[in-house]
Amino acid sequence: MTSDHFKGKPLLVGIMPRQHPEVLQAAAGLAAGLGAPMVCAYVDEASYLVDWDPARSAHRLSLRRDAGVEELRTLTTGLEAQIQDALEAAAPGGPAVEWTLRTLSGDPARSLGRLAADVEAPMIIVGTSERGFSHRLSEALNGSVGAWLSHHQSRPVLVVPYRKAAPGERR
Repeated sequence: MTSDHFKGKPLLVGIMPRQHPEVLQAAAGLAAGLGAPMVCAYVDEASYLVDWDPARSAHRLSLRRDAGVEELRTLTTGLEAQIQDALEAAAPGGPAVEWTLRTLSGDPARSLGRLAADVEAPMIIVGTSERGFSHRLSEALNGSVGAWLSHHQSRPVLVVPYRKAAPGERR
């Protein structure tokens, strides 16, 4: 992991805990091929932005009363390990891709769009939702992040499909 002081414009990658690894692996391969760094961003939908100042840290409040600093630290540590594992799997022994992790608040699509503009990302990379009723219901209620970004962004959006078959489903 590195700081946000990259030598080039970074690719923005939307990530989630326990997300299928294809998203990070595809992003890492693309970043390595382009010689670009990555900004990986997790958006906590259960919190909302109170103050936005890119020069400082954003101030946020959680909609969950029990959410605290320790929970966010544990989540961040898990996401960092997930990113590192995906990078190693994407290019074993290959050149290291510079990356950093950002945690954001609020609506995922709008938060990713705002961050992409701030870091001047040439591309946003997100995954499709996983198969299954709960994921389809969530997407129906909240909308698709990839679809919203592709309709409201001036930069390209790469949507990486989820390839693993759901239990009991034939491919």
